[in-house]
Amino acid sequence: MIETATFGGGCFWCTEAIFKMVKGVHSVESGYCGGSAPDPSYRDVCSGDTGHAEVVQLTYDSDIVTYADLVRLHLLSHDPTTLNRQGADRGTQYRSVIFTHDDEQEKIAKQIIAELQPEFNSPIVTEVKPSEKFYKAEQYHQNYYENNPDAGYCRMVIEPKVNRFRKKIENKFFKD
Repeated sequence: MIETATFGGGCFWCTEAIFKMVKGVHSVESGYCGGSAPDPSYRDVCSGDTGHAEVVQLTYDSDIVTYADLVRLHLLSHDPTTLNRQGADRGTQYRSVIFTHDDEQEKIAKQIIAELQPEFNSPIVTEVKPSEKFYKAEQYHQNYYENNPDAGYCRMVIEPKVNRFRKKIENKFFKD
């Protein structure tokens, strides 16, 4: 069954690169969610004034990868213990957040956070909130890592993060 999930874990370029590797994930779109401004631009969101987070919204086949597995992968792909920050990116737009699309997703997200908490030295601060309107980011943000592999940010930040993630996670989750 094709379902939707929405995650924020810092820069959406990194999050998108991670989820594009996951078996059962059909599409990954970078965008913005959780703010008050209608149809925000990247510049608006980067100001930190709109309340939006950089997120990815994905469609996935729940017969291949479960929502619980996606939540685990999300929490293990970034540092869910830092408030409003991932690496050098700082601000509420880089917060760790899970936007749930129904009550079952909310229940699962909270359960997985509790299950993984002992693996971290600090409290997990990932927000779990009902999904709000998703605004797709500008086209140049889509497939950023794939389209710009030689860009400095991709080589210095995304590629090492993807490589660390691949070493940490079981191969059964990755597309061939």
